[in-house]
Amino acid sequence: MAVRIARAHAEIGLQDYRVEVRAGNHDLVADEHPAQGGQDAGPAPYELLLASLAACTVITLRMYARRKGWPLEGVKLDLGYSVEGERRWIDRWLTPEGPLDDAQRARLAEIAERTPVTLTLKSGVEIRTELKSA
Repeated sequence: MAVRIARAHAEIGLQDYRVEVRAGNHDLVADEHPAQGGQDAGPAPYELLLASLAACTVITLRMYARRKGWPLEGVKLDLGYSVEGERRWIDRWLTPEGPLDDAQRARLAEIAERTPVTLTLKSGVEIRTELKSA
């Protein structure tokens, strides 16, 4: 039996391209950059995708370090989404902070490769679309 672990709702009206989003219990705005015809009222869709990956990565690393009792004081993470012809990829620059040894830092990089959102993006995910009446 399937378990739904996340839910989101989005609405767009006549204002290009402002989107009202409800993710779980949280409201946010998404938009396109002015160069794309938007007003930059919120993150663009690919920025939201990167934000999801970033949040999952640093939360997972915090959980892992806490469980291991490691002195992880913080994590800085930068992401970039790139396109070249048909190729698409995400670069991830990870900076663990605190008095960690080289083995601990290397292990955190390995764990980053196996966070839930990382694995979802790497494996792809089936998307089912159903048209509903207004």
